[in-house]
Amino acid sequence: MAVDTTTAAPSHPEGGDGGGEAVRPLLSGAPAEEEEEELDIRYAPYARRDAYGPMGRGPLSSAQVARLVLAGVVLLPLRLIAGMLLVVAYYLVCRVCTLFAGGVGEGRPRLQGLKREAVLRAGRVLSRAMLFVFGFYWIPVSDRSFPNAEDVPKDHSEELERPGAIVSNHVSYVDILYHMSASSPSFVAKNSVSKLPLIGLISKCLGCIFVQRESRCSDSKGVSGAVTERLHEVSQDENSSMMLLFPEGTTTNGDYLLPFKTGAFLARAPLQPVILRYPYRRFSPAWDSMDGARHVFLLLCQFANYMEVVRLPVYYPSEQEKQDPTVYASNVRKLLATEGNLVLSNLGLAEKRVYHAALNGNSPRALHQKDD
Repeated sequence: MAVDTTTAAPSHPEGGDGGGEAVRPLLSGAPAEEEEEELDIRYAPYARRDAYGPMGRGPLSSAQVARLVLAGVVLLPLRLIAGMLLVVAYYLVCRVCTLFAGGVGEGRPRLQGLKREAVLRAGRVLSRAMLFVFGFYWIPVSDRSFPNAEDVPKDHSEELERPGAIVSNHVSYVDILYHMSASSPSFVAKNSVSKLPLIGLISKCLGCIFVQRESRCSDSKGVSGAVTERLHEVSQDENSSMMLLFPEGTTTNGDYLLPFKTGAFLARAPLQPVILRYPYRRFSPAWDSMDGARHVFLLLCQFANYMEVVRLPVYYPSEQEKQDPTVYASNVRKLLATEGNLVLSNLGLAEKRVYHAALNGNSPRALHQKDD
């Protein structure tokens, strides 16, 4: 495990009020090479180092352009059609299984028995098929999920408690597809997702927690409260799907691990740590500093993509960790960093937004004022 000593950039440019100069866009005109290198070092967890450069707009050779054009004409349409057919197929499975089922309008269909099993099995199979369509033909998994007896706390030695959630580093939206193919977990999503065509019903059948992130009303239990409530439910009901949680709160380039939010650890429940890595040759599947449409285009235009998975033993919190969620989160984070050879960074979502503002030529000061 390595520790990143990079410090966050100042949130506001130097100078008097209104006198700070906006950060120059890296990708328009002829940016200074030292400025680009300085930003990449300062915001290392979000810097792209693949052949397509920052934001996927770096200069390409004629051979790379020709390869993209060919893939865009032949490979891209086939993958888009196949992907859409898989989504429709899963939607139809969910639609059939929720016929006459209660709870659909409430956001969580009450599925039992064969109906629930059909939704989960179809989700695993079709998610793996979607990964295949995206070019992840073979995914090696190193499974260390069976703990040694001496690794289990004494108070859990007789009866192992079921983990309430999968805790994973966050690199790309592809992460969700893998976890769905492996264990069909539920996850946290914006309330607007529940209203999307096709995806809305699918997410409801998976038991997702829908939250209004912008709402700060006193009667709202918030994301952490909803997650804690669900984790307690999972530990008591074998028919409840485990949660999928990304404690970093945002994606990185896959080489770093950001500080963990404590929401996943408030329930004091055991967790299943999983590490995802994305080796690459030309295009990195990491969704760090690139808009979604461009990322999907480049991902689907690459014939083969790669993913490696490490499933660690279930992590049972000690009494000290149960009493202090911050300690619990810190220890799990250190474990993931050590086992995944990831660099610990003290940056977070705020610094990522500043970095994106610099790439787009916007003023970091204006960005922070907008967030406030």
